[in-house]
Amino acid sequence: MPAPAKPGETSVAAPSKRSQERPPRVLAADDQQHILDAIEILLRPQGYQVETARSPALAREALSTASYDALLIDLNYTRDTTSGQEGLDLLSEIVALDSTIPVIVMTAWGNVALAVEAMRRGARDFIQKPWENERLLTVLQTQIELRRALREAERLAAENRLLRAEGRPEFIAAAPAMQLVLETITRVGPSEANVLVTGEHGTGKEVVAKTLHALSPRAARSLVAVNTGALAEGTFESELFGHVKGAFTDARADRIGRFELADGGTIFLDEIGNVPYRQQAKLLRVLESGEIERVGSSRTRRVDVRVISATNSDLTAACTTGQFREDLLFRLNTVEIHVPPLRERREDIPALAGHFLSRYASRYRRSIHGFDAAALQLLLQYAWPGNVRELEHTLERAILMCRTNEIQSADLGLNLRPQTQNLEELSLEAVESTLIRKALQRYQGNVSQAAEALGLSRGALYRRMEKYGL
Repeated sequence: MPAPAKPGETSVAAPSKRSQERPPRVLAADDQQHILDAIEILLRPQGYQVETARSPALAREALSTASYDALLIDLNYTRDTTSGQEGLDLLSEIVALDSTIPVIVMTAWGNVALAVEAMRRGARDFIQKPWENERLLTVLQTQIELRRALREAERLAAENRLLRAEGRPEFIAAAPAMQLVLETITRVGPSEANVLVTGEHGTGKEVVAKTLHALSPRAARSLVAVNTGALAEGTFESELFGHVKGAFTDARADRIGRFELADGGTIFLDEIGNVPYRQQAKLLRVLESGEIERVGSSRTRRVDVRVISATNSDLTAACTTGQFREDLLFRLNTVEIHVPPLRERREDIPALAGHFLSRYASRYRRSIHGFDAAALQLLLQYAWPGNVRELEHTLERAILMCRTNEIQSADLGLNLRPQTQNLEELSLEAVESTLIRKALQRYQGNVSQAAEALGLSRGALYRRMEKYGL
């Protein structure tokens, strides 16, 4: 039993304002209900969220479905047992799962040897029963603030590594038009917030998603990218949520879905604006509850996934016309990041071109070291309707076509003159590329509508867009 509180002793260890970005969440595990009740009575008035478990099994279950800032665990759970082995085993499992979670063990008074063994296995501190309220609160606050300080240091290190690294960073953004993008990534990356990345085709939305993931506490886990716009409606649920053997004709074995693959990490849902309306409700349910069911199964599975989505469509307008669910949009765009087109960030073109030149010269083992003045001027003047993706494809082609150690204007294959040629003067590929570009412009980037107008399946149109750098 805890020792009686002395007047005023609990006020000194309340969580500081700095640490109260959100209420600290604590899991207390003990087989005696009155101990758990005493912990709740002590901690809740101090601003802690407290959850309890009466056994190691229940503690493991709680840890599998939620995250905590600290754990208070007893070492003995079976009546008349004093070895502490149950608690030590639980401690070892917790440390193996996440060594950054501070675990504070509770031991009977005088059992110092058991406390020492717990510290050897990774416990951060120990509390003797009956405890002193002031010590318990001080230890808990210290460990939680230490963990948050370490995570903040890791976040700053990741930010510095990714956004300020020397050499040729993957994320190139020095133009004034990109400063708001960089600032938002810096603020939002380390959080758990869902992010909607908007912008034209080829602006680099996936690079933004990868940077957000790399800055997050989930960086060590998977980033699973899904082109939701290219998924056929009949396979949408199977791809995202998985299926069990026999769920449908071709389901010859169980299959894990993309959300389960991303559990503990991040899922990137590209072309989210092209998800069929009837499938949007199923996606909304996962975002609201964190629960999925494989096709053909009644078993509910919980997933812990951060969602980053991207679109080139105006989803607000789509909500107005009834093509996109407003409640789903609210779930997706906790924060929205708009990536400007390349024509609005021309200051980045030389650095981007140099980056792609280095990449493809190395890949194709070509000794090409730069651009002549005319080629660089052409890169700066061109309109880049396909944005960064078109620039990348242009540089890859130029590397293959170049006959000297510098890229020449002719190697780029760009034409600044208005397109006034007759159809007879154009190649089949040029005609197809022009028709696809015009269809996308007519339907404001809606791939489904453009594909229907061109008489193509959505998947076929995506393949052609990739081919022409659109």
